[in-house]
Amino acid sequence: MCGGFTCSKNALIALNILYVMVGFLLIGVGVYARAASIVTNLPIVGGILACGVILIMISMLGLVGAVKHHQVMLFFYMIILFLLFLIQFSIASSCLAVSSEQRQEFAEQGWNEVSDTTRKQVQDNFLCCGFNSTSSVPDGSCELINKQCCAGSDVENCACDPCLTKLEEKIDYAFKLCGGLGIFFSFTEVFAVFLARRYRNQQNPYYLQGRTIYPDDYIY
Repeated sequence: MCGGFTCSKNALIALNILYVMVGFLLIGVGVYARAASIVTNLPIVGGILACGVILIMISMLGLVGAVKHHQVMLFFYMIILFLLFLIQFSIASSCLAVSSEQRQEFAEQGWNEVSDTTRKQVQDNFLCCGFNSTSSVPDGSCELINKQCCAGSDVENCACDPCLTKLEEKIDYAFKLCGGLGIFFSFTEVFAVFLARRYRNQQNPYYLQGRTIYPDDYIY
């Protein structure tokens, strides 16, 4: 009957395998978010990456604990997973709640801290000049980019748009993607805590006389 020892064990194993895949998914989303925003100072996105790595480690602990029905492992698994739920839920909520102005401030901080080489790569890739204004760009630094942007244009004093215009949509999408996935999977962690607690308190029906007896064993 589902809800018994074997069902709870298999469900917990399957759930932790899912969490391993989710952990890699969160890492992939975090990497995409950083690559899409082209800045290195996005602490919220960094938190999503950290949650992905920690989730994989906790899932391995839960897998071993579920397979061996190890009381101590399952106890620490429940405690750590619940703490991860609180952290992940808070970070994901922050990703969704942060305003457009705050996202721009985060991105501008990262832009100011990266090297000139990185800024040049961004400007070359997106055909833009400066972050949110071309007036603060050193003279001559965008001359080649402006020629590409204004090729065939008859507009006087033609210049490339600021990079914020090109990156704003990608930054917003990255934050919403991180927040949405984080919220969705954080609630499944609460279910995993209750499932682990139920499984931990159940008695192994195949444990007899000091050794584990499995259904395919023959007892004479």
